[in-house]
Amino acid sequence: MAQLVLTTNPESLIIPAHIWTPWFSLFGSKSGFDSIKECFGDLSKNIFAVETGISSDPEMNWRISALDKITLLSNSDAHSLMKMGREANVFEIEPCKFNYGEIADIIKTKDVRRFPKTLEFFPEEGRYHFDGHSNCKICADPFENKYPDGHCPICRKPMTIGVVNQVEKFADRKKSIRKSIFPATHHIIPLNEIIAESFCVGVNSKKVEQMYFELINQFGNEFTILLDLDEKEMLEKMPPRIAEGIINMRKGKVKIDPGYDGLYGKISIFKKELIKETDQKTLF
Repeated sequence: MAQLVLTTNPESLIIPAHIWTPWFSLFGSKSGFDSIKECFGDLSKNIFAVETGISSDPEMNWRISALDKITLLSNSDAHSLMKMGREANVFEIEPCKFNYGEIADIIKTKDVRRFPKTLEFFPEEGRYHFDGHSNCKICADPFENKYPDGHCPICRKPMTIGVVNQVEKFADRKKSIRKSIFPATHHIIPLNEIIAESFCVGVNSKKVEQMYFELINQFGNEFTILLDLDEKEMLEKMPPRIAEGIINMRKGKVKIDPGYDGLYGKISIFKKELIKETDQKTLF
C-alpha cells in the first residue's frame, strides 16, 4: 500500500497512526514489528512521522532513541465533532504559506520553530494504556507484574497488552528526555468533560451543551479557554467550579484510573487529593 501511495504521488506523506495501539498498529503487541524498517523495508526512508495515539504521549515516546529522528504527531479521531481537537498539532505558519507543501516540510524537517507544540490527551485516559481484560474487569499495571504469564486470573484468557507495557519493551532510556528537537506538549481535557464533572452530570446532557456554547460565544474557542485565559478572568467570568477544573487541568492535578482493553480511563479533576494517579515510576 505504501508503494502504491508513493507511486501515485511521490509528494505524499505516509504517517502510521496510533502506533502503540494493541493488535496490528506499527508497534502494537500483535504487529510483529520491532522497527519502522522491519515494517516498511526500503520505503522506511519515506516515513518522516508517526502519530502517537491517545494511550501514549510524546513524553513516553521520548524514551525510545530510535524515534528521535521521527516527527511525533498527535491527531484526533474524527468519529464525532466533539472529539475533534482533543489531540492536535500546533503549527506556526504565515497565512500566505498555509498549504500542504509547507506543512509537509515542517514535518519532514522537524522544525520546532514552525511546530512548537502538541496538545495531548492524558495518556492514562486512553483505552489501551494498561494491560487488562475488560470482560472480567481486570486492569493490570505492568510494573506491578501481578500476572507474569499475561493471562486473566479469572478466565485464563490472554489479556490485551497495553501501551505502557509495549513502550517499556522498546525503551532504551530510563526517563523521558525532552530535547530541543522535540515540540513542547500540553495535556488537556475537553471542555465539555470539565463542564460535565463540575455539574455532576453526563457529558451529553443539555446542561453541558448549553454551558459549552455559552463559554464559546463569550471567549471565542475551546483552545483559548483551556490554554490561554487568565485565571483571574476565568474565576470572574465563568462558574467558579468550571474555572477551578481548568486550572487543575493546566497544572496536571488530575486523578486517573487508567484505561485498558478498550475501556477509557476515568479522570477526576475535583477531588481534594488531586494528584496524578500514575506516580511516574520509570515510564515518564
